Amino acid sequence: MTQSTTHQRGTRSGTRGVVPVLAFAGITVAVMQTLLVPIIKDLPTLLSTTPANATWVMTATLLAGAVSTPIMGRLGDLYGKRRMLLASLAVMVVGSLICGFTDDLVVMIVGRALQGFAMGAIPLGIGLMRDTLPREKLGPAMALMSSSIGVGGGLALPLAALTVQHTDWHTLFFGAAGLGLISMLLTVLAVPESDVKAQGTFDHIGALGLSAGLVLFLLPITKGSDWGWASGTTLGLFGASAVVLVLWGVMELRLKAPLVDLRTTARPAVLFTNLASVMVGVAFYAISLVLPQLLQLPESTGYGLGRSIVVAGLCVAPLGLTMMVTAPVYARLSAKYGPKVTLILGMLIIAIGYGAGLGLMSAAWQTVVISVLIGAGIGLAYSSLPALIIGAVDPSETGAANGLNTLMRSIGTSVSSAVIGMVLASTADHVDGVAIPTMTGFRTSFLIAMGAVAVGLLFALFLPSTRRASRIQLRASSDEQGEALEEDGKSRSAAEVSAAR
Repeated sequence: MTQSTTHQRGTRSGTRGVVPVLAFAGITVAVMQTLLVPIIKDLPTLLSTTPANATWVMTATLLAGAVSTPIMGRLGDLYGKRRMLLASLAVMVVGSLICGFTDDLVVMIVGRALQGFAMGAIPLGIGLMRDTLPREKLGPAMALMSSSIGVGGGLALPLAALTVQHTDWHTLFFGAAGLGLISMLLTVLAVPESDVKAQGTFDHIGALGLSAGLVLFLLPITKGSDWGWASGTTLGLFGASAVVLVLWGVMELRLKAPLVDLRTTARPAVLFTNLASVMVGVAFYAISLVLPQLLQLPESTGYGLGRSIVVAGLCVAPLGLTMMVTAPVYARLSAKYGPKVTLILGMLIIAIGYGAGLGLMSAAWQTVVISVLIGAGIGLAYSSLPALIIGAVDPSETGAANGLNTLMRSIGTSVSSAVIGMVLASTADHVDGVAIPTMTGFRTSFLIAMGAVAVGLLFALFLPSTRRASRIQLRASSDEQGEALEEDGKSRSAAEVSAAR
């Protein structure tokens, strides 16, 4: 078992810039996930390749992000979270520059994989917040960091669309490199290194085994629609992933310092949080797949809204912005009721949003309403997840535990992409050889998201009850890090991120 070193949380004066800088880093790396969405249909032409081969440009980013989150989290626990955060951002900058100077498919795939590798920055940022911030600032700070995934993805759509309309598409990558460099500079200037470190060595074989298992699992999920879900390749890869992950798990249980402590992940507070994370990931991605297509379909279809890609991106952007706005709301609710309750509340709001969406698809303003509703729910849910994880693990395991939780969300979005894509394809109308998504497909996708939320709610109900925080009074904070919590009377202040182990 690893042990953490003793440490003292940062003071207000010493950590003033930590939250905005780390949140900016999270937004920066999240942008990489949706950076090319506005030109995804043009990639075969731009890269002189087939549509099937062009999808590897997106798949490489997804796979690299999934692999990097638990690995970088563990490296951060061992060798310093700030150091690994800077390394993640540096890899992203290199990948962006590689993409910016090439039109070759293979080189582009390599660059995009390096961009995706930076997703490890998000669990590292959450770990740094736990280790360096005063306790009273931790709740809203982690909520903001966790929501950066949605904020970055939502803002990237309209900004990328505007960029490619007025400049060469390679500008997207140079802009990404610039964001990465700015984030690195701000991190060096404003973020202190954590003195909480785990003992032991890095589990290289475990990292290789987990990476192989994840790639073998996620690859058929992302490519199954092209290969055929019942094809030998798809089924063979799923089978191989099961074998590799089982062998990896057996090996991890025998190690004193494993990459992922499976005994810790088996704790109810961790296990059910991770399972709920998968379902929230499914629900989060469904709206991102449906609304942009609905908004851009021509009005001649009878249900399409005929908007440009820029307008479509702007209509969906409130999804991410609302997630950011919910951070201080989460802090208040979690302080009073605990993160388990805020997770359940968030998923209920998501379900209401998708339910309303079944009948609100006839105007652009209605899609904005849906985006705000679902964004509020996802913001509360995403904000609760790291708090539940952190409350159940040792400080020296924070990076790896949050990395695994981020991975669970990524698996959810990957599954959502595959399932929703299959539904939209199977229900599409074919006009002159072109597949046109139907309203039936859109509504079925929303129903699937509601079903995922229902399963997530079931998992959340099995979470151990969190300790009620002491009576805590909220007071305004003069800086931009949000609200702070203070003790009321002589009662001990309990962190809103505590969860019963």
